[in-house]
Amino acid sequence: MPESRRHLFMTFVGAASVFALEPFLFAMQAPGVHPSPPQPKPSPNTPNGNFPPGLKGPPVTTDSKVINKQNQEEIKSDVSRLYEMISELKEQVEHTDANSTLSLSVVKKAQQIEKLAKQIRELAKG
Repeated sequence: MPESRRHLFMTFVGAASVFALEPFLFAMQAPGVHPSPPQPKPSPNTPNGNFPPGLKGPPVTTDSKVINKQNQEEIKSDVSRLYEMISELKEQVEHTDANSTLSLSVVKKAQQIEKLAKQIRELAKG
């Protein structure tokens, strides 16, 4: 029994030493080759390097009438979808027993309705 424990312990020690010496072994194999350091990702908030500091670049021309029309169409489609979801939720609640707890599907449907209503509110704000 002690020999099997000793054998197991030596196996773990050997495996640990291989993992500890791994960086040194790879460095010895390829002396001139070094892995490149990771390159940082540019932040989306960094200023454009093509323009002088303090300037954000050419103004973005947007036609407010076109944007408002698109928002109105999107709001109309979202409101109709919201109405359908509310109708489905109403049917689900009517079919459940008033004394029992609400099912998980009813709670999830209510959360989806809430999320869509917030989205409509943000679109309406402009």
